[in-house]
Amino acid sequence: MPQLTVRGMALDRIASISGPLVHELAEICGCGTDNFTIDLMQVISVFEGQQTETYPFIEVAWFERGPAVRDRLADAITRHVRKAGVAEVEVAFKVYSEDAYYINGQSCGS
Repeated sequence: MPQLTVRGMALDRIASISGPLVHELAEICGCGTDNFTIDLMQVISVFEGQQTETYPFIEVAWFERGPAVRDRLADAITRHVRKAGVAEVEVAFKVYSEDAYYINGQSCGS
C-alpha cells in the first residue's frame, strides 16, 4: 500500500518510469519500495459510438497520510508521467480505512 492503478498509458511508458517513481514515492511516504504496486489496466474507451484514446488517469489507493503528503505524491506522479512523454494526466486518491482493510484475515486497524 499504496496501490497505483494506471489507465490510458502504454506499458513501455509506465515501465520506464516505474523504478524512479516508486523510489520517490517511498521516500515521500517514509516506507519501503516493496509497499507499492503499479497495475496497468488495458481499457477500451468509447465516445459517440467510436473507440477513442483513453485519457491518462492514475488512481492511488492508500491509507490517508494527510494533504501535504498527498500533494507531494500527486506532484511526483505527474512529473514522472510527463517525463515519459504524456502531456496530461489526472491523479485521484481512494482512501482505505485501516480498520476495514484486511491482510490474511487480520485487520490493519487492530
